Amino acid sequence: MALIRSVFQEELDGVSQSLVDLAQMVSDSIHKATQSLISADLHLAEEVISYDGKIDNYQHELDSRIIDIIARQQPVASDLRALVTALRMSADLERMGDLAHHISKVARVRHPNSAVPNELHDTVRQMGIVAENIARKVATVIESRNTLLALEVEKDDDEMDKLHREVISVLTSSSWNKGVDSAIDLTLLGRYYERYADHAVSVARRVYFLVTGEYAPA
Repeated sequence: MALIRSVFQEELDGVSQSLVDLAQMVSDSIHKATQSLISADLHLAEEVISYDGKIDNYQHELDSRIIDIIARQQPVASDLRALVTALRMSADLERMGDLAHHISKVARVRHPNSAVPNELHDTVRQMGIVAENIARKVATVIESRNTLLALEVEKDDDEMDKLHREVISVLTSSSWNKGVDSAIDLTLLGRYYERYADHAVSVARRVYFLVTGEYAPA
């Protein structure tokens, strides 16, 4: 029994490490997506778009592995909760990769021009920094199961919401003169970054629940 439990624990640890890897992958993607957006770098945009397929495949393989573990090991109690939670976290992380992909598609469509006007460069760049940092923090939360750090992700999301409001404020001001197409691009981009952070919060909340058995305070 001890040997069987040891093998099972190794499988659980492998799932956790794969989630960490996935969080790091989507962190790298959002970093490159933001760079492609600000600098109108078509090569970088194409790299992020292509890399999303790798993220999808990694997530699909992870989900298949989790389902296989559940079928073979028939876990109960906390072990089952950990595996079911891992399935949900992988879905959130995969969606974060999709959102980085969407950002790069905007950069590609507007190339050789930048989709972001000069007056919003700093705001959008900061959104990218917040998004990258929040994904890296989530990777640490998954690895360490640090509930205090998990709660910090909520504060990071507040910063993203603030930046999103700044974008909307510029778009709705009477001085906006960049046209409808640009306003649509930026409305979508702001939403992509906001949703990216929301999915990160969801992952952090799932880790908090996994460790404590309670939902994180709102």
